[in-house]
Amino acid sequence: MEKKPDRKSSFDGKKTGFKPQNGKNFSRPAGNNQRFSHSGTARPGTRKPAPGRKYADRKPAPEAPSSNSRRVALEIFEDVIRKDAYASLSLDERMRNANLSQLDKRFCASIVYRTIENLIRIDYALSFYLKDADALDPKVRDILRISACQLLFHDRIPDNAVVDEAVKLTRALGMEGLTGLTNAVLRSMVREPDKIQWPGKEEGAHYLSILYSVPEWLAKTLMDAYSAEEAEKICAYRNENHYTVIRPNLTRFSDEEFEKLLDKKVWAHEKGAVPHAFRIRMASDIGRDADYLGGNFSIQGESSMLAVQALDVKRGMQVLDCCAAPGGKTAYLAEQMQGTGRVYAWDVHDHRVNLIRAQMRRLKIDNIRPVVRDAAVFKEDLAGTMDAVLLDAPCSGLGVMDNKPDIKYRASEESVKELSALQEKLLDVCCQYVKRNGTLVYSTCSLLPQENTEQVKKFLARHPEFEIAPMPQNFDEQWKARTTEYGLQLLPYRDGVEGFFIARMRRVK
Repeated sequence: MEKKPDRKSSFDGKKTGFKPQNGKNFSRPAGNNQRFSHSGTARPGTRKPAPGRKYADRKPAPEAPSSNSRRVALEIFEDVIRKDAYASLSLDERMRNANLSQLDKRFCASIVYRTIENLIRIDYALSFYLKDADALDPKVRDILRISACQLLFHDRIPDNAVVDEAVKLTRALGMEGLTGLTNAVLRSMVREPDKIQWPGKEEGAHYLSILYSVPEWLAKTLMDAYSAEEAEKICAYRNENHYTVIRPNLTRFSDEEFEKLLDKKVWAHEKGAVPHAFRIRMASDIGRDADYLGGNFSIQGESSMLAVQALDVKRGMQVLDCCAAPGGKTAYLAEQMQGTGRVYAWDVHDHRVNLIRAQMRRLKIDNIRPVVRDAAVFKEDLAGTMDAVLLDAPCSGLGVMDNKPDIKYRASEESVKELSALQEKLLDVCCQYVKRNGTLVYSTCSLLPQENTEQVKKFLARHPEFEIAPMPQNFDEQWKARTTEYGLQLLPYRDGVEGFFIARMRRVK
């Protein structure tokens, strides 16, 4: 069964079922599902951690998860890699319909996210114990993947329990004839961990790809864009904070008043890195909280809030949010204007515009005008009418891959090229709505220069009527200090917020 890999990472999503969805805004799937995970530390003398991986900082997994939790985890994993589902949405749906304890739900989520997060490395490890993984029945291959994840990342589950449960799951799915293979492969992994020949740092992008489970094209792109050392930090980063960021409805609360409301809840809370942001822990199903449903607060990432703050809107302004759904930034803009002026909110899909309308109703905000409209098609009667325009463009979403690991497999070199062309077109069209001396903010949740700094540099060359503008006076000094010639690039490992890019420009002609 042994196979020695050719030591080249060719992962592009095809073998697992991931399909890059060109032109889709991967960064904003519908809903506010929050990721949660639970993983363990490596026991001395059992499994040898891969180079670059520190298990010692990880929290232990549950001691005795049920067999059913593994079966549900397998179903969610297959939804993602074979049916192109978003991990957070599939997990949310399957959990609602599964009869699992809270402990089992945590363990199930851990298996799903850890396996997806480390899929390239898991496949690489398994290839040393399998002759031809691609020829396996897909379900058996996926059972081996989620089981290998437990062997590598969940030390509180005994090795023999992992193997036995994998065999039971193979049998339960009607594949009695393959139970022997499942047993043999996993027991070989336990007995012979040194069989895996991990790549060394001298192998560059291949090393980053295997050790941190990023497609090799992406590892190379990051190495070209940043230093090799910083690229490794970007690839290695895993968000273990496990908090949800919320902000008050500014038409009802100041930060001080909102903090008093939070003091009455059982949640642990602390102020975030940006104004109006609060980091919440120990909150279960926060989207069903009475204060959320009553419109007292919204769930929104801190980097997303910074993009809105960069626009620096004032009361009475006419503002356009070009790619607005699901409406978090739109609502934040409208609240800052305290119900005055207008925020025009566009999205190309009717069902996504309905999400913006739902935000309006929940928050009881009436200075938003949602419209189904393709922002790439120029609307001549609106030329030069907006005081401020926010273009939070469709992008690869790679700035949030630490929280949504399936994103890194959906993106491809081809999809990034197509998205870059769309971003360019959107900039050329939407800039025409900005008044003289008005503001244009361009943002993405991407880490790639071709979607960010290079996009802004090319835009300014095409449009001499615009120039880079400094961040507003009320922008925190730490973010001003990070701002370069063409904008602000936020990196999760360094800045403690979502990976994001923000460029602020002013129309001068």
